[in-house]
Amino acid sequence: MPVEKYLGVPLHRPKVAFFEFTACEGCQLQILNNEATLLDFLSLVEVVSFREAMKESTGDYEIAFIEGSITRADEVKRLKDIRKKAKVLVAMGSCACFGGVNQLKNRFNNPKWVKDQVYGKFPVESEEARPIEDVVTVDLKIYGCPIKKEEVEKVVTNLVLGKSVNHPKYPVCMECMANENICLYKLGEPCLGPVTRDAWCPGNRCGCWGCRGPADAANVEQIISIMKEHNFSPDTIIDRLECFGGFREFAEELKRKTVKAKTKKKRAGK
Repeated sequence: MPVEKYLGVPLHRPKVAFFEFTACEGCQLQILNNEATLLDFLSLVEVVSFREAMKESTGDYEIAFIEGSITRADEVKRLKDIRKKAKVLVAMGSCACFGGVNQLKNRFNNPKWVKDQVYGKFPVESEEARPIEDVVTVDLKIYGCPIKKEEVEKVVTNLVLGKSVNHPKYPVCMECMANENICLYKLGEPCLGPVTRDAWCPGNRCGCWGCRGPADAANVEQIISIMKEHNFSPDTIIDRLECFGGFREFAEELKRKTVKAKTKKKRAGK
């Protein structure tokens, strides 16, 4: 494969590896699905480990892309070993960044009950789902469920060129206004657009569920107020905030307030 150049200077092709933990591996498939630019992407890096795409694998890599949340003790050890070898560790997708859909099981506060319901009598080790930054230091994050393959390519290109990687700081609502989209609240659809960083679902008239996490300085109290104004129940708001894990702290606080309000109302009724 020819050596790429930037401003006439040959580029160093870093060795990269992709690893999956507790996840559906959809984010890795997104990279492979981008056939139109896949060869250009591969010309920038040397892939040394990628189970979804190749049989060969080596432990000599500079950049590690991690997909999935951490749910077992052996995953903790494996992730720490990867971190020791990698110069740059990238959390890829909502599961790696926030715990993802996997962390919904944490709401039950009873791991044994969850395992019994899902696996029955089969002995399966499964702890609470955690984002990888709970275990190791993360250098970069690529948000989404699934990720945008174009964004991965942009991140890798910037890494190869030594450029900084910056995510949009503004919420989805700015994109909707710029694209002259109809606000989904006017269509009766709940949406986390006012507090979530850029996303593509609202552009397709689907309310945002927050898979890309909070925008900078997200005013979650305001989004709760907006949903209440549009007559969405506290349970609906909590479902949105809990779904991918990026807003889990806000969801927990809202649940506490909701339980407290219900208890107060019940006592007043007596």
